[in-house]
Order: sequence, then structure tokens, then C-alpha cells
Amino acid sequence: MGNIFPRWTNFLPLQVLVALGGVGTLVVAILWYSFTPKYTRVGYEPQQPIPFDHSLHAGQLGVDCRYCHSNVEKSSHSNIPNSQVCWNCHGPGKVKSDSPKLAVLRQAMDPNSDGYTGEPIRWVQIHETPDYAYFNHSAHVNRGVSCVECHGKVNEMAVVSHQKPLSMSFCLDCHRNVENHLRPVDEITNLDWTAHDLDRDAFYAYLAGKTGKAADELKADGPDEIDQEVLGVYLKDAWNIHPPQDCAACHR
Repeated sequence: MGNIFPRWTNFLPLQVLVALGGVGTLVVAILWYSFTPKYTRVGYEPQQPIPFDHSLHAGQLGVDCRYCHSNVEKSSHSNIPNSQVCWNCHGPGKVKSDSPKLAVLRQAMDPNSDGYTGEPIRWVQIHETPDYAYFNHSAHVNRGVSCVECHGKVNEMAVVSHQKPLSMSFCLDCHRNVENHLRPVDEITNLDWTAHDLDRDAFYAYLAGKTGKAADELKADGPDEIDQEVLGVYLKDAWNIHPPQDCAACHR
């Protein structure tokens, strides 16, 4: 009696197993990516109670980040500004005090305003560290890590969005190559700054003030051109920066 099934069907079980393995790998990859910050957070751009334009305030007007986020240099958390901070500029008789866009601010601050509640503005927080991870803002900015490293070019955003994944691998990449992310502390809120903007004489004078060495001596031993890697290596050594890479650094 002849074979009922053709010869090629002998390989069918193997082909089915390979196909199922491929589909399973694809499903795992999709699920794996879907639970990472790159999928769940990057691009998150909520609407705020007041359409605060960072590109106008921080970009065109040059308002320093620390005017609104005043605790970033001295606290582990970067504070969201309270209503009084906005009222300082937009109170009665000041900048655009009657703008319809500022109705929520008037309801929070002006007892003479229609709909006055005295309730604080409910800003939507965009960047959040998970409860199981510890991150100290002051420890980073006081060692020359700029806001732009984690938050992107906020000074160019009309509506602030989540730009960086802020995942464990993102943080570890920085800790392992910290020289790529350091700058003079007085430039941390200058989001457009690059190492090429640094004057060589000013750099060695700045470094001398941090190390106690003579600027001329440092300049004589240093390279002719200052780029980010050179700058970072010098600052890392001057400040004795050794970012931890073990689990206990963030999971306490």
C-alpha cells in the first residue's frame, strides 16, 4: 500500500515547532518592550491645567529652571512650583494678568476672582522615579549633571514631554561613563551649552579653584582643545566622582 501522506509532511512537525518558537519569541519581545520605560513613558505629554510654554519662559525669556524648581540644588526631589511662584509674575497688574489661560491661577490666588477656590494648581507630574528606586537631584546637579541629561531640551518644548527612558540601563550608562555628562556647575541650567563653548583659560581658572592647583600649571599640562571627554575626565578627577554601580546605590 502506498504512503497516504507525501514525503514533505515528514518535516511538518519540525516546521510547526520552528514557527511556534518564532511566534513565541516575537510575543516575548513585544511584551518585554511594552513594559519598559521607552514604551510606557517616553513621549508622555499630558496637558496641564495652565498651558505653560517652557520654550517661551525658559527659551525666549531665559528664566532659569531654578526660579520655578527652586529646591533642585538642595533637595533630593525637584519641586513642582506652587501657585505663588506663578503669581509673582502674573498677579494683578502684571504680565497678562487677565489672560483666559490663567483662569486657574486666578481661582487659586485671587479672592476677587470669579470662581475663587484658594485650591492649589493641580499640575500633572511628568517625570516620576519608581518608589523602589532612589534618586537624589541635589547630588547630581551639584556635581555638574545638567537638567538636559535626563529631561532633554525643555527650553525648546512648548508642551513638556518625557524625553529620556530613565530606566536602570539609562542610569547605569551614565554612571559607567560619567565623564560624558559632566559640566561646570554654573552651566547646569544652560541647556544649550556644550564643552566647545568653554573658554580654555576660564576652564583652567575654574579647575584651579576646585583643585587648589595653579591655573598656569594645569594649563601647561592640559590639552590645547577642550572637548566633552577631556572636560569630563578633569571634572571627575577634580571632584573625586566615582558613581556607584551596585544595586544598593538606587535600591535602598
